[in-house]
Amino acid sequence: MTELQNSILQTKDILDKQFKTSMRGYNQEEVDEFLDKIIQDYEFFNKKIEQLAQENERLKVQKEQPRSRAQTSNHQVNYDILKRLSNLEKAVFGKKYTDA
Repeated sequence: MTELQNSILQTKDILDKQFKTSMRGYNQEEVDEFLDKIIQDYEFFNKKIEQLAQENERLKVQKEQPRSRAQTSNHQVNYDILKRLSNLEKAVFGKKYTDA
């Protein structure tokens, strides 16, 4: 969540923001209601970003795990194939050389 900590505004900044008032200023209740909506959106998106970051991390780990299993499996298959090939060569070529 380090990227979120680098953002300019935090939820607390929005909540604590005080505006100067003037004679013909904005309706304070309307501004507060709007800021409350902004805070809700801000919190929602922060949570969503954190969820996506966790999911991304989980998928990276998950992606790496099958690779290591697949590599072990491939090595075993390759070994088995080479062993069978060697046995076949001995069976085919070994007899030819002993017959000659």
